[in-house]
Amino acid sequence: MILDALGMNRTDNRIDMNNDRLLHELLPYRMQAVAVLNRALKLQATLGAAPMNIYANEKLVIEGNLNAFTNPAIEAGLMHCRALLEFLGLCMIGDGRLGNIKKRRSRDVGIENFSNSSGNLKKVAPDEVLNRYPRPREEAENALLAVFQLTNKGLAHVTEDLTENAEHGSLIEIASRGVPSLMVSYLYTPLGLPEPDYKLTHRPRSD
Repeated sequence: MILDALGMNRTDNRIDMNNDRLLHELLPYRMQAVAVLNRALKLQATLGAAPMNIYANEKLVIEGNLNAFTNPAIEAGLMHCRALLEFLGLCMIGDGRLGNIKKRRSRDVGIENFSNSSGNLKKVAPDEVLNRYPRPREEAENALLAVFQLTNKGLAHVTEDLTENAEHGSLIEIASRGVPSLMVSYLYTPLGLPEPDYKLTHRPRSD
């Protein structure tokens, strides 16, 4: 769960004085990791194991292929993506559908621990998420479920699975676009906060 990974504490079912750090540093960090996941998936799909050189101070410091970046970026991004989904209160329930987390552990902080003038925010309802998606809701549900399914398998098999299963790669790409947007819509906007600076910028390829 998200709180254990961040090493934070909760007091009387309310977020402690670290809430600003959570909102402005730690959650945006996870959102940026999911944006990197999206970029890595696209690079893997278009360039595969193309040669890669890394320069520092205009000196070549690493030679290899693109997998040295895309594989760990995908693996880490998936874990951050799952953590954000769980923060929003979403999970994969026993019958293989998208559902809500029923009970959090005592150390966990979720979206319901934040409040605005209307009261505490609520866990995000699966139907709300799926109805937002402009294409068939089954595709949206499968995309979010794929995050849980792949991380349940263990990271050692994630990139292999995505290479061998094009459908999974497509579903994770959809999820990696959608999850940060859900964080903005259901957390930052209701709190009256601007969207965090999590999006990547990159130069277009010249070829």
